Parts: sequence; structure tokens; C-alpha cells
Amino acid sequence: MLVLDTNHVSELGYGTPAGFRLREGLLASGEDTATTIITVEEQLRGWLAKIHRLADPHDQIPAYQRLQERIEFFARWTVLPWNAAAADLFRKLRRQGVRIGSMDLKIACIALFHDATLLTRNINDFARVPGLTVEDWT
Repeated sequence: MLVLDTNHVSELGYGTPAGFRLREGLLASGEDTATTIITVEEQLRGWLAKIHRLADPHDQIPAYQRLQERIEFFARWTVLPWNAAAADLFRKLRRQGVRIGSMDLKIACIALFHDATLLTRNINDFARVPGLTVEDWT
């Protein structure tokens, strides 16, 4: 299984050249692909914050459209949950001294629980997580 980190999901969503290469690679791989509920949270939180900053209701229209597009995008994906096993692994890795951002570590724990390869541009941080396989397909 391939799990996409937030930055890889963003590339797909924005239709960049890197996103196009990523899409082609995913199709060619034949692997099951997924993302995490953490990535969903990060993406939706960003659009909700943008909406909140815009006072004029007409200025909010494009931001709401992007929010809706993101929701529809994730509806077509397998979204892996944050569960007790991932939370236990998170605690264990923190006790072992793994120091990366909390959201990244949550994504890593979900990928580890599913014995998946994590696709990310953030190789340096994720490489600090023992046992996690990471690749950058952008």
C-alpha cells in the first residue's frame, strides 16, 4: 500500500506537473493508494482558516468552492483512520525520542500500522521514524 502525505495530496489536487507525474506513477504502480485522516484535517483546516479570515461573504465564495472541491476529492479516496494502535505507536515513538512534528508523526504511525510506503517530499523528517519506508514521487 502507498500512503500519500499532505504534500503529495496537494500536488495531485493542484494539477501541477509533479502532480501529473505522481498520478501516472500511482496508476502504473498497481498498488492500493490511500491517505490519512490527518492529511484530511490539515487540508480542511487550511481552507477553513482562509474562510474565517475573509470578512466579505462574496470574498468567501472561492474559498468555499475550494473547500468543497477538497471534500469531494477526499470522498473518492481511501482515508485511513487514526486509531488506538496508531496512538499507541505514537506514544511509543515519542518515548523513544523520535522528534518530528506531531502531525507528521501521526501520519507516520498510520503508515507504519498499515505496513505502507509513505510518499512525501519531507524525506528528512520522516526518515527519523524507525521502520518507516518513505519515498518522494514528485
